Amino acid sequence: MSRRIAVAATAPFGADVLERLAAEHEVVRLLTRPDKPRGRGRRLAPPPAKEVAERLGIPVDQPDRLDESVELDADTVVVCAYGLLIPNALLERALWLNVHPSLLPRWRGAAPVERSLMAGDEETGVTIHRTVEALDAGPIAAQRAFPIGDDDDAGAVFARSAEVAADLLRDVLAEDEPSFEPQPEEGVTYAEKIRPEDRELDADAPAQELVNRVRALSPHIGARLGELIVWRARVGDDGSFEPLEVQPSGGKRMAYDAYVRGRR
Repeated sequence: MSRRIAVAATAPFGADVLERLAAEHEVVRLLTRPDKPRGRGRRLAPPPAKEVAERLGIPVDQPDRLDESVELDADTVVVCAYGLLIPNALLERALWLNVHPSLLPRWRGAAPVERSLMAGDEETGVTIHRTVEALDAGPIAAQRAFPIGDDDDAGAVFARSAEVAADLLRDVLAEDEPSFEPQPEEGVTYAEKIRPEDRELDADAPAQELVNRVRALSPHIGARLGELIVWRARVGDDGSFEPLEVQPSGGKRMAYDAYVRGRR
């Protein structure tokens, strides 16, 4: 059943889910964050979700914060990687469904994919839950797990999560009144926002831990090893940490072997 929905999304993951939703439903409005400077030139640029919405002809609102003045034009709002607090006054005006890329209650918070990979999790998933004032604590409408491959980075996990999210939302949005189950009280963990120090690779740490950190921060942020950003790495045959793809300060991405040859 096709239905009119609004979407609140900002980041690339939210943009991916928005595009998939728009293929099956009438998306009447996108709520997204204001444009902000990006890139080396720090030029003002739209968030990824806005780029998708404008290409699809979906009206876009970019409030600095949400309050009672915000127009929704829909009785269901799908939230995915949005980044603004939704006040209770708006939560009461519509059914807000949050798309969260983890198996809640594990990894509530800002960086569930990155923290899952850093922790070496072998499995993750997607949860569709009702948005409530407490962080990622709302009752669950749907949830599905999938394995994390040994070579999967955050980009691969986000792509798989968007695919799973679209499947789950198809079923949830087809219901006149979605049913919800409370989240378990046990197993709650929190995925803190990625900080600058989280990007630093400690040469004394175990090799697998370093590889997991690289996977967690690729291809969108990058881990740092001295002057290098490390985009891909592996555990060598001797158990050591081996960078595979790096980016020198001010330079382009390249194979680590090419970087080493260039320094000789």
